[in-house]
Amino acid sequence: MSRAFLIVMDSVGIGGAPDAAAFGDEGANTLAHIAARHPLRMPVLDGLGLGAAVRLASGAEAPGLGAAPTGLWGAATEVSRGKDTPSGHWELAGVPVPWDWTYFPDAPFEDELVAAICRLADVDGILDGGHSGGLAVLDRLGEAHLQTGRPICYTSADSVFQIAAHEEAFGLERLLTLCERLAPVLHARRVGRVIARPFVGAPGQFRRTGHRRDYAIAPPAPTLLDRAQAAGHVTHAVGKIGDIFSHRGIDRLHKGADDAALAEHLVRLGQEAEDGALVFANFVEFDSLYGHPRDVEGYARHLEWFDTVAGRLIDRLRPDDIAIFTADHGNDPTWRGSDHTRERVPVLVAGRVGELGLIPFTAVADLVADHLGVPREA
Repeated sequence: MSRAFLIVMDSVGIGGAPDAAAFGDEGANTLAHIAARHPLRMPVLDGLGLGAAVRLASGAEAPGLGAAPTGLWGAATEVSRGKDTPSGHWELAGVPVPWDWTYFPDAPFEDELVAAICRLADVDGILDGGHSGGLAVLDRLGEAHLQTGRPICYTSADSVFQIAAHEEAFGLERLLTLCERLAPVLHARRVGRVIARPFVGAPGQFRRTGHRRDYAIAPPAPTLLDRAQAAGHVTHAVGKIGDIFSHRGIDRLHKGADDAALAEHLVRLGQEAEDGALVFANFVEFDSLYGHPRDVEGYARHLEWFDTVAGRLIDRLRPDDIAIFTADHGNDPTWRGSDHTRERVPVLVAGRVGELGLIPFTAVADLVADHLGVPREA
């Protein structure tokens, strides 16, 4: 039986979303703007059609990209009313979000929520980071956290509530337990995720660890993972896919401290995954290490590194396998602020040839379902 690999390059948008202006993102283009400052060397993904997908999505050129496509390629447009990780991943798995997410205003967190956190964590207060990038909030509040023992709470333009705490001074398990217990309270309010953000180090040298945990609200309907599992296919989740889908529809989970470790899992699965397997992977460092901090050079280097990972996986595909490389939203590191950007995303398929054109996110799930012989809908 043939296998399917669905790989999400978290935040690698290619501009052109028709509703970008409604999100304040008209003109954002993660890949094209990175390439304008750092011409990209990505022969594997460009060979599948990456440069062509940028032109199709937005009409832009991406310096360094533009090879004649040899794969099946196109660009996908999201309909869910968000530019966040759950919305993008669920829709790629066939389930658009049917509700409006709850977002936190750029104001102090309300007393009721603070009281709930204090009760669950057994602390006398929180450090309110407001809307902030994760590294910036550690620079501002990390030392106070060590002095007071209060967790650092912050959010962004996405529907998230994040809690940062020192793994040693506060305790990793204590942080994870706090987030796990708080999650149902916020899920009931349609807040998409509660994210545990553990870190280590001393003032001036704080760094986040690979023990991040996302407590996401469950998808509102059976996803591609659920349908594949119900049809008897073994499903593998690489990276934070398990967290994003509330561990539903997943047989085997493969986690790692960073994208390099996840790459080794993915390449190994290219060699070892069972006949008929669905491997769903997320590579998050594009977004977390380079998109939000607005690190253009770092993002470019990570793109070029990942292109070698894609080549290693493709070399291990069997003749009847497919591997789809796509993204869940944008995070243009040249854009204002530090948040995600509303963009179309590439859809590049190794193992097939042709042009998909402009398709909805849900068509990615249909490609996988049809390939595996799984019903498109539950």
